[in-house]
Amino acid sequence: MTLFIVFIMLCVLLVAGLPVPFAFGAVLLYLGWVAETDVANFLSSGHWRMNNIVLLAIPLFILSGSIMNRGKLAEPLVDIAAVFLGRIRGGLSAAAVLASAVFGSISGSAAATLTCIGGVMLPRLERHKYPKGFSAALIANAAPLGLLIPPSSIQIIYAWVTRQSVLKCFLATVVPAIILITLLCLVNWIMMRKRQEIELEELPDDFFVETGRRTFKATPALLMPLIILGGIYGGIMTPTEAAAIGVFYAIPVGFWVYRGLNWETFKEAVIESGVTTGAVMVMFFMVMIVSRLLVFEDIPGIAQAFIFSISENPIVILMMINLVLVAIGMLMDDVSGVLLSAPLLLPIVQDLGVDPVQFAAIIGVNLGMGNITPPTAPLLYLGARVGETSVQSMLKPTLIMIAFAWIPTLILTTYIPSIALALPNYVLGY
Repeated sequence: MTLFIVFIMLCVLLVAGLPVPFAFGAVLLYLGWVAETDVANFLSSGHWRMNNIVLLAIPLFILSGSIMNRGKLAEPLVDIAAVFLGRIRGGLSAAAVLASAVFGSISGSAAATLTCIGGVMLPRLERHKYPKGFSAALIANAAPLGLLIPPSSIQIIYAWVTRQSVLKCFLATVVPAIILITLLCLVNWIMMRKRQEIELEELPDDFFVETGRRTFKATPALLMPLIILGGIYGGIMTPTEAAAIGVFYAIPVGFWVYRGLNWETFKEAVIESGVTTGAVMVMFFMVMIVSRLLVFEDIPGIAQAFIFSISENPIVILMMINLVLVAIGMLMDDVSGVLLSAPLLLPIVQDLGVDPVQFAAIIGVNLGMGNITPPTAPLLYLGARVGETSVQSMLKPTLIMIAFAWIPTLILTTYIPSIALALPNYVLGY
């Protein structure tokens, strides 16, 4: 009964808009004062689990993403994509998807990707007569690609929680991300191909010279994920060291290459990163204690028995787990969603024969889809503010993209193990 009350209490607090750390803190207060659970015994486990050098990568990636966000990184990425696709009807919006994928891999934040790429791309799409609601919906749907394309912060957290290899989890999400990018671009093209009012980009007088110029300008931004991933997979750096290199690389690029940084904006980036890191670490601590308590009370076993009492068909069980994960993605941010769901659901999927590395990809796709799934859909509301449009105008295109891009990607990732495991098998001999 106590655990049922905890679950209802947590859902109500999150739906009411209480920040995730405070919601889990309120649950701990209830357990300690009202339910008289010995919460103190779990405090040390939370501290012990957080005493891990792998977690240093999280604030470093947050800082590098914040610096690049203020360093005018988005515009050259958009320009290089637009020069190839701008002459196709629907090509400029497809360029926004590709730019979101690249920027998301650098920032690791869906909100930062939406804000930065949306701020550059949405006015440009409006000038070319693209529907405002559709444009905002498309970029909102592309923003969670940062959760899938490495280096991804949530994959570091998943690997830490489940004691898996960070490199394997990074690689597991690459193919699902490519599938999702392809489907989003295809849906975009089908929806825009008959829009005769759309104005195409003017072809440069000398296409090859202009392409070379834009490529040269975008190269410093494109090099950042290559340096980080090349160092990790080349065995030169650990993920934590690669994150530190990313910070040191981002600073001169932001100051002297793109000149979006000055001392004032750099100070803002450091302060914002510090605040975000503080909130994330408090959330880590709270969620880990609650998660540890739930594991101690054998909630995974209870949930497993309940699910198997409904059906023993693996297809049905995986479908139910996907629904739970989407609901978690709708209620809370990606970090706390991984922290809560991974230790509770992993034992269940392992009993079904699902590899933990494949489950990393399943969680990534689910949480990304949860962020843009109504009625909560935090990224839709952010996209409406960035695009200066209404959420209602974004709903129809969003539902179409969920139905024909996100859900097919999720089905393939869930039911075809090689989608997630092919790259880890090939690169690491997994």
